[in-house]
Amino acid sequence: VQLQASGGGLAQAGGSLRLSCVVSGRTFSLFGMGWFRQAPGKERELVAAINWGGAITQYAASVEGRFIVSRDNAKNTVYLQMNSLKPEDTAVYFCASDQSPYNLGSRPGYWGQGTQVTVSS
Repeated sequence: VQLQASGGGLAQAGGSLRLSCVVSGRTFSLFGMGWFRQAPGKERELVAAINWGGAITQYAASVEGRFIVSRDNAKNTVYLQMNSLKPEDTAVYFCASDQSPYNLGSRPGYWGQGTQVTVSS
C-alpha cells in the first residue's frame, strides 16, 4: 500500500492550500482516510477524517469550520482544503489509510510521506 501526498507549501495567514493524497495497493473505496499533522516538538494529531463512503467526517476543534476533507473514490484520492490558515497550522501533514475497512479513518494503518505546510503571519 502506498500513499502519496502533495500540495503543501508556503501560505500567508488567511490564505488557502489544498492537499491531495493518492492511494494505491488497496481498494481505496473500502477504507476511511485521515489527515494528521505534526508540528516541531509536538505529538502527531488528527486533523480530519472521512469515512469510507465519504458521508461522515470528523475534525479537530482547532480546524473546524476552516478545513474540509473530501474524497474521490474514482480517483483513489483524498483531499484536505485548508482555508483561513493560521501560523499555528504550520506542520508536516500526513495522510493515512485506516487499519480496517468500513471505518472512519482515524486509526491509521498506512501512512503517506508527509508534506510541509508553512503559514507566515
